[in-house]
Amino acid sequence: MTEAEIMALLEQTGAYLEGHFLLTSGRHSDRYFEKFRVLEHPEHAELLCSELARRFEDMPIDVVIGPAVGGIIIAYEVARQLGARAIFAEREAGQMRLRRGFAIESGENVLVVEDVVTTGGSVREVIALVEQTDSHIQGIGILMDRSGGDVDLGYRLEALVSLDIRSYAPVDCPLCRRGIPIAQRGSRSL
Repeated sequence: MTEAEIMALLEQTGAYLEGHFLLTSGRHSDRYFEKFRVLEHPEHAELLCSELARRFEDMPIDVVIGPAVGGIIIAYEVARQLGARAIFAEREAGQMRLRRGFAIESGENVLVVEDVVTTGGSVREVIALVEQTDSHIQGIGILMDRSGGDVDLGYRLEALVSLDIRSYAPVDCPLCRRGIPIAQRGSRSL
């Protein structure tokens, strides 16, 4: 799939939104990607994750991990297509942890996936968690890179869509100054 085809799918499903949004990173933006609007359609999830999986099919992948909540469906579907295990990390006492009996075994090859990256905070937390194991991170796959390619996560990064979408510290937000009501979406507070 081309980036234009992926953007058309995001727009068609209502996953691409314009307004005033509080991002997981704490920053504000005039554009938001509600990935679950596209992922609620299994055929779309399969299509997008197939493209991510294709980009890593030349590498040995034993485990695909994503942060809860946004990375769960993506990790599952990419792992299914690569013939790997799917697990997810979730917050416990403010830190990403493996729970529910999940483990990464010594020597396993790991692919980290995520839905949307602005600053890469959640992905960095998952990377740090994986780096505590005796495993090998093969790369990072994401649906949407909001940084326009500026985010550096220290590993090979494949993004289905990469756009340079401005985000603002709350004190510098022009949308706040204009009095536009802010919408809080996402799952960081879960």
